[in-house]
Amino acid sequence: MSGPVSAPALGAPALGTPALDQERSAPRLGLSTQPPPPPGWRASERTLRLLTVAVAASVTALLTGQAWLFALAAGPAVLLALVAPGRTRPTRISTEASVTARRCFEQERISVRIEVRHDGATGLLDPVAALGPGLVLSSERISLDTVTLELTATRWGRWSIGHVDLDVYDTGHLTRRTVRVELGEIEVFPVPGGARLTPIPVRLPERLGEHTTRQHGEGVEVNGVRPHVWGERQRRIHWPSTTRRGSIQVNQFSAERAVDTVLLLDALADFRDPATGVSTLDESLRAAAGLTRAYLRTHDRIGVVSIGGTTRWLRAGSGEQHFYRIVQSVLDVRKDLGYRTPDLHRLPPAALPPGALVYAFTPLADQRTLDVLGDLADRGNPLVVVEIPTGDPLVEDDDEHGRFALRLWRADREAMRFALRNRGIPVVAHTAGEALDLALAPLLRGRIRGRQQ
Repeated sequence: MSGPVSAPALGAPALGTPALDQERSAPRLGLSTQPPPPPGWRASERTLRLLTVAVAASVTALLTGQAWLFALAAGPAVLLALVAPGRTRPTRISTEASVTARRCFEQERISVRIEVRHDGATGLLDPVAALGPGLVLSSERISLDTVTLELTATRWGRWSIGHVDLDVYDTGHLTRRTVRVELGEIEVFPVPGGARLTPIPVRLPERLGEHTTRQHGEGVEVNGVRPHVWGERQRRIHWPSTTRRGSIQVNQFSAERAVDTVLLLDALADFRDPATGVSTLDESLRAAAGLTRAYLRTHDRIGVVSIGGTTRWLRAGSGEQHFYRIVQSVLDVRKDLGYRTPDLHRLPPAALPPGALVYAFTPLADQRTLDVLGDLADRGNPLVVVEIPTGDPLVEDDDEHGRFALRLWRADREAMRFALRNRGIPVVAHTAGEALDLALAPLLRGRIRGRQQ
């Protein structure tokens, strides 16, 4: 399926389009390569300062002929001799790092504790932390043999925590030795958006759940009455109908079924709203996480598919632990932004249960997304497109060409929406910072239909 106007190509924003998010995550197992610290003990800043004073005083005494300056030069040398570490300096130093939690949500704090073990005497610990891109140092506490760092997770993703270069000084603070402590990785989950509504399709799989269907079965919602059959429980008798018809009538209930739902995440590009700076990829994952929790609360099965440089999917499942499996499966989607997938037209059949309800979270900015959505519609899957707005590009008031490009941008977006709605696919717009229920509420007027429903 293609809209009347093609979307801008990935990698080179068209005239009038918001700039693509150029930020890329750091490599999975560390930050940019840094040289290792020098081995062994070396002079500290205090030693260098004392030696500088001694050398400067000696040179000045030789140049000026002032003998008393030699006494000034001898002072630092005597001090170095008196406080020299000697045999008290450690010969072996080992460290052990512990992280309070390897998984957390955005804006939560994690604590890193580094313990230093040695076979001598030390006087000072001086840590220098090089953290990953999704973490910020909030505070630090330093004791004789322990360093505790408080970090704040600022952005979802799978990040390297980084490393800490720990300077260990002797008792006189004259020499130091640097030990590098690698802190490993952390998984930061997005904060789920507010969502409670769970629209359902016309046809539901034959599996017990909490959604009322039009079929008769065992449930709690009465959808009519029928004549009594020998052996049925008397508490189901509907007395008003029985009195009126002169024969025993019993309540008839609607069957309750579960829903198979699949979330489709468009990770082909990451746009930022020029006005607010909101990332479409961040907002897509937060909204999808909120919808995942809403369906899992009603004991439905839910799966996820992300399309980008790598097509990733997780089969539909249920349960509280499945929420974390879903989020973990898409934490690497930022790394897919650096790749191209020119042959993406069809999703693997194994990623979609038959008749599953599909929610597509997309900024509607790539023609390949429309091709995938068209393939899903051809398969007959009930489909809902949740548009993540990118915001209009900023245009100067006196820029006539910019205003014309803005009109083309808006027309291009409207053409994509028309192409989807023309095929019977509902398109709802989600606003960043608002509950997803506001966008999904109109879908509750009826049930979502697929091509063959």
